[in-house]
Amino acid sequence: MALAHASRLDGERFEKPDSPSTNLLPNALAGAPLDLSFKCLLNFQEVIDEAQFHKQTNLKRSKESGKLLCNAIRLNNNSLTGWNGMQTFFTEIIETPDAIAWLDLSFNEIHVIDEIITKSKNIRVLYLHGNSIEKIQDVKKLATLPHLRNLTLHGNPIEAEAGYRQFVLSILPGLRTLDFSGVTKQDRLTAETWSAMNRKGSKKRKRSE
Repeated sequence: MALAHASRLDGERFEKPDSPSTNLLPNALAGAPLDLSFKCLLNFQEVIDEAQFHKQTNLKRSKESGKLLCNAIRLNNNSLTGWNGMQTFFTEIIETPDAIAWLDLSFNEIHVIDEIITKSKNIRVLYLHGNSIEKIQDVKKLATLPHLRNLTLHGNPIEAEAGYRQFVLSILPGLRTLDFSGVTKQDRLTAETWSAMNRKGSKKRKRSE
């Protein structure tokens, strides 16, 4: 696992999604982020167990269900290796799972981007830096998140891939920041050009086979 660092909100505001679902938690009702960072958690069952007894004074809870009223979750700096059980965690602990807009899984031991994240359609901010993600093609799974605007992937093996930034931006053109760096018009143009060149190269290779 990469060297541990505290992860920040970095000034992110939990804006309304572009086309909000009718069952989203209103921002005015959302409490502070659920902070389960630096807990040495190995899997999402341990996350659930920890959350049930977690003492954090600035959290809000539903008076009816007792579940948390929040749309941001910090799980950074643990030892999570996978995504199995994440949706169970959301439904058992969070009052409105569809309202989750900000998820920090940085500095864990995650090796893949699992399709389970695509069920969280209103994710706007996703931190995955400092993990062990090896396949850059996994990024394509995030293309089904219509409101994803801020993503981090640096500190993973995929960062060493040639054309890493261009590939990610070609797959996720809606990003406003990648790896805490703002996406410029030039970035988008470069990504489009890079993608077009790679498509041509792929066609030539197929014709020669």
